[in-house]
Amino acid sequence: MLWQPSLPERYQKMTPHALSEAITARREELGEKVVILGHHYQTDEVIRHADLIGDSLKLSQQAAGLVDERAEQGRPPVEQIIFCGVHFMAETADMLSPESVSVILPDLSAGCSMADMAHHDDTEEAWETIHEALGKLGWTGRIVPITYVNSTAAIKAFVGAHGGACCTSSNADTVFDWAARGGETPAAAGEDIKVLFLPDQHLGRNTASAYGIDVETRSVLYDPVQTRRGEPLGRAEPGDLLDSKVILWAGHCSVHKLFRPEHCDEIRSANARLNDGQEPVQILVHPECSKEVVDRADLAGSTEYILKTIREAPEGSRWAVGTEHNLVHRLSAEAAQRGVEVQILSDCQCLCTTMARIDQPHLLHVLDQLAEHPGKPTGNEIRVDAATRADAVLALNRMLDLVGAPA
Repeated sequence: MLWQPSLPERYQKMTPHALSEAITARREELGEKVVILGHHYQTDEVIRHADLIGDSLKLSQQAAGLVDERAEQGRPPVEQIIFCGVHFMAETADMLSPESVSVILPDLSAGCSMADMAHHDDTEEAWETIHEALGKLGWTGRIVPITYVNSTAAIKAFVGAHGGACCTSSNADTVFDWAARGGETPAAAGEDIKVLFLPDQHLGRNTASAYGIDVETRSVLYDPVQTRRGEPLGRAEPGDLLDSKVILWAGHCSVHKLFRPEHCDEIRSANARLNDGQEPVQILVHPECSKEVVDRADLAGSTEYILKTIREAPEGSRWAVGTEHNLVHRLSAEAAQRGVEVQILSDCQCLCTTMARIDQPHLLHVLDQLAEHPGKPTGNEIRVDAATRADAVLALNRMLDLVGAPA
């Protein structure tokens, strides 16, 4: 996590209304050279200022497309992209945007706990020790790595350099199939291919299970924390590594971890007590939830899948949705206008707290810096070095070659 200096006191004393008005005024002053991206998990007060709203990779792709579109139309060029999201998202936007465009993260401390669970050095060590352990057992196959886009640029670069690809929650099945068949080099007859899935064990486990792998017996968990504590192979057993088809990194989303099997069981119990004619509640969850939750749900899919499912749901239908609070709150209000009832699967505060560090005071602060000191760095610019960018973009492009753009 990067350190974000404290804001000047005046930003902290402004009312939400005053902040909103000041942001609007600065937007008008700066004009088209600034584009604001708002991730679905942002609060309403931030989302209202966004030019584009969506998921992380899709936003980066749309922003890059907007830059090219304006250039073709002869309109003023985009000079800054302000990403109201978290650090890895801003990195991706920087990698997919022209060098002439600066990507700004309003609060540098807005990180992602799951992305932070996979460090480059840990991954390099795991790669070496896993291969060494398997080699001692006579194994001569290959490991193809996959990283969820919710990962750092360094991890994307590691995967790209080792012949792997990125994936999103909507295309993980396609990328997993590609990797399991050997990736860039299709497997030879009888060659054993293992998939290393970073950094979200739950998306990896759910994807592997849907692919037909018995994850109880043919997957293994590698925990870098245990490795740092002196446990060889992240507490995985060499024999289990040999038997596995997928090696799962011990990372998880702190938000989706909060949805538990018992929350699904409570919904099922309530449905069993309904009177005739009452609509049962259907359970719709994100695949970052544990396999126990996904197995109990009626449907599971990416954020875009969740949005599409609810927006196409028939009037009178009822849903319990297992994903981040701010997204569910907005989706519930939107669906209610069509007679569709949406509730969050758990009553706990399922908030992305690091995302919430992006707020109106921080947004106004970077806009003020851009307006008052044109051409000068804001201190909140996110830049990925050229070497990391090259390998990371390789992993992204392998994914896009498989599924097309946008992902």
